[in-house]
Amino acid sequence: TRLHKDGEAIHHHSGIAGFAEHAVIPKDALVRIDKSIPFEHAALFGCGVITGVGSVVNTGGAMPGESVAVIGLGGVGLSALLAAIASGAGHVTAIDLSDEKLELAKQLGAHLTVNARDTGCVERIRKATRGGAHVAVETAGSSRALVTAFAVTRRGGITVTAGMPGPEAKVTLSHLCIAAEERTLKGSYMGSCVPKRDIPRFLALFRDGKLPVDRLLSRTIGFDDLNAALDRLTDAATVREVLIP
Repeated sequence: TRLHKDGEAIHHHSGIAGFAEHAVIPKDALVRIDKSIPFEHAALFGCGVITGVGSVVNTGGAMPGESVAVIGLGGVGLSALLAAIASGAGHVTAIDLSDEKLELAKQLGAHLTVNARDTGCVERIRKATRGGAHVAVETAGSSRALVTAFAVTRRGGITVTAGMPGPEAKVTLSHLCIAAEERTLKGSYMGSCVPKRDIPRFLALFRDGKLPVDRLLSRTIGFDDLNAALDRLTDAATVREVLIP
């Protein structure tokens, strides 16, 4: 790392993270953007948007007309939802524990919204999608959410896990189901994206109005509100907030 304070190295996530007026990052992490795109909107693409969008279009390979289910409606999950709609999915299901997030998903274009606490939620989704989703994406970082994603995936379908659980998290799935139904389970880190290839592509969709991720920006904040913003994120009381020093 090139960042230091009082002679001590400062390590930051992926070599680019930092809550500061200025940041030192490797040149390979720079992506040129169109001047017409506001910085507070472009900032959304650095992590949450490319992870969510990429999990659907890159990792999941969702095709027009297919059904897509998204489990977990934070910034990553709602980005995945928008990607499914932009990809021409025939049916998009949004699943979460928050009725407020489900209402937002409905406003963004989800065909079906389901609270994961509801009895019979898996059966309801499988019925609405005529056998389950072609692609189900888990973005909550929860083992229970991954089990739900697998349960709502159809025979021959793809289950994608893009959430980041704790290192001790374990999950139990039906071995027979994976083999007999020819299921695919795929991990997705940062949406399987190549930033210099995918960020311009996703920004073009945003600029053309096909990927309205600006609707995920809850507010912009200054340094004085940073700790409160992180608390709101932990409490799922916000979608995305952008720090403007």
